[in-house]
Amino acid sequence: MNHIIPVVLHYQSLLLSNITKLKETFSTEEYEDLSAEPRRLVRKISKHVNAVTRMTDEMIEARKKANVIADLRSKAIAYHDTVVPFLDNIREHIDELELMIDNQMWPLPKYRELLFIR
Repeated sequence: MNHIIPVVLHYQSLLLSNITKLKETFSTEEYEDLSAEPRRLVRKISKHVNAVTRMTDEMIEARKKANVIADLRSKAIAYHDTVVPFLDNIREHIDELELMIDNQMWPLPKYRELLFIR
């Protein structure tokens, strides 16, 4: 929420600015054609951001419930059963966003960079 989402929203804002400028510059027909991909990308980004935000909120609630469990074994089981699944689902959306966002803007090393660092 602190590293990825702000960058993603900034990139989305740049796309929206581009879409607006395309609309101001071209005829309606040309605009529809030329802005199709940026508009599609904005929709995809929005869906992923909404999913990440929703699941993060749900994960925090699951953590709150698990944190009040006194028995360490039971707490570990609660984390495994109710918190960890959110991590995998959130990661899927972040991985998709990583593929969409400009490399120059992405704040963390990308997988390919980690795999092929020399």
